[in-house]
Amino acid sequence: GPLAAPLVIRGGGAAAVELALALRARGFEPRLRLRGDQLRLGSSAANRSGEQLLRAAGIPVERQCPENAPADLACTGSVAPPWLAAAGLPVDPSSGRVLTEASLAVCGHPRLFASGDCALIATDPRPASGVWAVRSAPLLAENLRRSLAQRQRPLRHWHPQRRALQLLGDGRGRAVAFYGPLSFGPSRWIWRWKDRIDRRFMAGFAPATAMAAAEPMACRGCAAKLPGPPLASALARLQGDGQVPPAEDAVRLDRNSTGAWLLQSVDGFPALVDDPWLNARLTTLHACSDLWASGAKLHSLQALVTLPEASAALQEEWLVQTLAGVRSVLDPLQVPLLGGHTLEARDGAGLALALSVTGTALQPNPWPKGPLQAGQVLLLTRPIGTGVLFAAAMAGVADPTWIDAALETMQQSQAPLVELLASYGVQACTDVTGFGLLGHLGEMLAPAQQLELDVAAVPVLPGALSLLEQGMTSSLAPANALALAQLEPEGSVRLRGAVTAAQRQLLVDPQTCGPLLAALPAEQAEGALEALRCSGFSEAAVIGRVLSNP
Repeated sequence: GPLAAPLVIRGGGAAAVELALALRARGFEPRLRLRGDQLRLGSSAANRSGEQLLRAAGIPVERQCPENAPADLACTGSVAPPWLAAAGLPVDPSSGRVLTEASLAVCGHPRLFASGDCALIATDPRPASGVWAVRSAPLLAENLRRSLAQRQRPLRHWHPQRRALQLLGDGRGRAVAFYGPLSFGPSRWIWRWKDRIDRRFMAGFAPATAMAAAEPMACRGCAAKLPGPPLASALARLQGDGQVPPAEDAVRLDRNSTGAWLLQSVDGFPALVDDPWLNARLTTLHACSDLWASGAKLHSLQALVTLPEASAALQEEWLVQTLAGVRSVLDPLQVPLLGGHTLEARDGAGLALALSVTGTALQPNPWPKGPLQAGQVLLLTRPIGTGVLFAAAMAGVADPTWIDAALETMQQSQAPLVELLASYGVQACTDVTGFGLLGHLGEMLAPAQQLELDVAAVPVLPGALSLLEQGMTSSLAPANALALAQLEPEGSVRLRGAVTAAQRQLLVDPQTCGPLLAALPAEQAEGALEALRCSGFSEAAVIGRVLSNP
């Protein structure tokens, strides 16, 4: 029903007028406050029509109000952010919008482009409007492609239309049309026209959710690895005897001069994020976790960098950022990047990074994956859920705060955990990566061995369970689901308490930069858990215990 006091709206332009009319039609008593005298609807004819609509609706208009006049709602309109001018870019003095050439390249900065409400063509200015922002998009995309191509081509010039049609609803099923000095309406047929245009525009944002649930895009990061069945089959055929070789996180090479085992592993994947520095940091931390899961400290590293086709200057920058991201992991550990190799991707392939990592075991023997022993407990060093989170990010349906939280966790180096876990008698360990928690747990178990898993104790990244409940999954998760057979009555893993469908899917969610999963004596669990949390791994948890030996 109507409010006891008027609802004050501060601002001008079509948004403020349309909002005031819509609220009035719903029983509210809005009041409009303007900083100037005019509604700023783009033309004198539009302003006159807007004033008539407001008078007919009985909406008071206050003029020449101070900028900070109190209001319940503020319609600021299109305002250029102040950092554009603060960054030293050429801007229009009255609006703060970036000045560009007709090619949409920023004046004086030929490699920087701007369009839409933040920009203004210096020689052919237009008022801020979604019409020009949308219609400039195809030319902007084409000029970006031309500027990045190895063979430079002249940039195209955009010649925007002189006027744009504007449709304004009155909140009562009618609308007014403005075009330059002309005004039409209010009319119901104009409203139906406007409604159809608006709904078609909004529908363009809907397919991402449906596509994500029905046909997920192929995931990147460690979720891009080959599913288990074809991998195992190929390895069995190469063995000649049909047996799959034992899976270890890192292979033993030889002993060094001090008698310590040298270990080596290799890992890599298509870029998980667009930032080459951040992607390289994540890939390096992920690759090194194979050594840390074997109880080894990092000795050296080599890199294979695949760069997209682009200009030489851009490829140089990508390579610099990628290698700097690798070194952001190595330098604090005083580990050298020995060298590597570069390739140029073809057929539209993007950035990819693969790493060969070498380490030295701190114990007389590296930690194996298993077999586990009765009485041991399983400790997980940090949360899981990256697979479904980044699948949702690719589909455009992930809350950005969830991705930020995941990246913060993923960027934490687990190098300090090697000595810490060793001091508490860790006897077996692995890292949780592409095959998910249950898949990697299965590699630790011997045939006929029994283990109790407390799924409620498994730490989860924010948003992961919510997405799984909505039916979202990583594209590798269906193949990983074969590991769910371990949860059957005759399987090797017994669940403690009730488990939801989303929690079951979490167990096979592929991980990038996943946690370590360590087996240690039960009497050491409490001390190890406290030490982990004091070392910055606040969500570490004991998630299970071994019930029997094979």
